[in-house]
Amino acid sequence: MFSLARKSRRSTSAIGVIAACSTLIFAHAPTAQAGCTFLMPIGGNGDGPKPYIVKKKVERPKGLIGKAVGRTNWNTDFVVNQPFASYKLFFTADSTDSNPGSYPIEAFLKFSDGSNLKVVNEFMKPPTGTGAQFGPFQSPSGKAVSQVNFRIGANNDPGATGFSYRISVQGCD
Repeated sequence: MFSLARKSRRSTSAIGVIAACSTLIFAHAPTAQAGCTFLMPIGGNGDGPKPYIVKKKVERPKGLIGKAVGRTNWNTDFVVNQPFASYKLFFTADSTDSNPGSYPIEAFLKFSDGSNLKVVNEFMKPPTGTGAQFGPFQSPSGKAVSQVNFRIGANNDPGATGFSYRISVQGCD
């Protein structure tokens, strides 16, 4: 354990590297904490060494319908196949353009009765390889979570297109 005096001598860049490594470890470990399980994305096939991590890229709308609607966000749902006490969501920036914009990150707990609860509503612009853990979020009493939804988009800032990221979700007892 470091004393406060030793911590103050660490450079800002060293602290940033340590934070980035911590984020990557959390986003890629099979279980980041005892009692937590990574949830599978809907439509995922369960193949590969880390099938619970979704990799996507925010792109400009393509084709006539995409341009007419103007949709540039991505929705990803993770299936909840058993009740959990709480949920943790992980986001890591994989790449950016040379001058990336801020982009919205929203997340929702979706319930079996068709309702939902927004648990994340942020704009982020993290450097490549860094990100965030959101939560843990408790399910409201009397509600059963059936899915966790991530919505990463660039509707408000076209400069955020071209950005790639990784996301995953844990359910914890």
